[in-house]
Amino acid sequence: MEPKYVKRRQNGLAVLVASIVLIVGTIGYVAWHNLRDLGVPKDYEGEGNGVTQLVQVEEGSSMSQLGPQLVEKNVVASEESFQTAVANNPMASQIQPGFFRLQEEMSAKSAVSALLNDENKVDMLDVPGGLTLSDVVVVGGDIRYGIYSKISKVSCSDGSCVDKAELERVAANVDPVELGAPEWALDAIRARGNDPKRLEGLIAPGQYVLDPNMSAQEILTDLITRSTKQYNETNIVERAQAMNLSPYELLTAASLVEREAPAGEFDKVARVILNRLAEPMRLEFDSTVNYDLADVELATTDEARARETPWNTYAKDGLPDTPIASPSEDAIQAMENPAEGDWTFFVTVDEQGTTVFSNNYDEHLANVDRAINSGILDSQREGEGAGASGNAEQ
Repeated sequence: MEPKYVKRRQNGLAVLVASIVLIVGTIGYVAWHNLRDLGVPKDYEGEGNGVTQLVQVEEGSSMSQLGPQLVEKNVVASEESFQTAVANNPMASQIQPGFFRLQEEMSAKSAVSALLNDENKVDMLDVPGGLTLSDVVVVGGDIRYGIYSKISKVSCSDGSCVDKAELERVAANVDPVELGAPEWALDAIRARGNDPKRLEGLIAPGQYVLDPNMSAQEILTDLITRSTKQYNETNIVERAQAMNLSPYELLTAASLVEREAPAGEFDKVARVILNRLAEPMRLEFDSTVNYDLADVELATTDEARARETPWNTYAKDGLPDTPIASPSEDAIQAMENPAEGDWTFFVTVDEQGTTVFSNNYDEHLANVDRAINSGILDSQREGEGAGASGNAEQ
């Protein structure tokens, strides 16, 4: 039988070992959950847990400014680890504005790399000058997707997209004030009733970052509000008054320049518009005929040109009731600073886009014959010939 003092010694040793284990475990626990207190920033391992988070990089912001957002969304474990990763990546200054799809629980190094990878970037909405709200179906050709379709495409996130039909419903029915439309356009918008095209021209050309989490109404409100601010900051009211036009009429005229003028000819087409309005002569632009047709082509038909619509300038005097596309600042400036000339006619005469201007009707008819002979006015509509017009659509 062992002496009692041996057992006491063994028991004491066991207590000592247990105490050491407890102390070490406690230190480990505290170190794991409070690494920053020990001078080591918390960090996750790997490239994420599969849960997607959208991270916004605002215009003009730097990579280092994203830390709080990434911690809040649980993309990275700590601000400190992210700042260290940013400092260690020489490409960090190349971050681009937009929304990026990242995962939760990424290592800081992986998060920085993901933010520099364009494959993770949500597409921007690109609105070039001359783009329409609705899709345009070209006879014998492709579909030119409009702003509503483009919004639907770039809004997709995790398989869910803002529906094009919902965008049209909002555009047609929500009060334009709620959508951020400019005061100088409200009467003209409301006059179009519940036409989803009534907002035409009020989304200015440019590239837009959209939050895919927004609803259809939030997206349209964002785009129109930003465009209204842009238009007003360029003093469009005063600029229009200097031309004896309303701001809305200036947008409308500039939209015709966008749809009718080939590159480099904006100022000449602007001059034709102003000369015809001053005569007064009907504008007779094929772009205004095509605007509400189910399918379009350069060669419009006699039947189409005879239709009375709010836009068809063959059948109505003056400008269309609304813009027929989004006018660029270049087109607006062309209306303000038209070329010097007495032209009242123009026509594109070949597939290279050569456009000739004249002020003599007989000369213009000869130019139209050149266009017909070049084949540019050949109709792709089954059983129909060319309808030669006085002007040219881009």
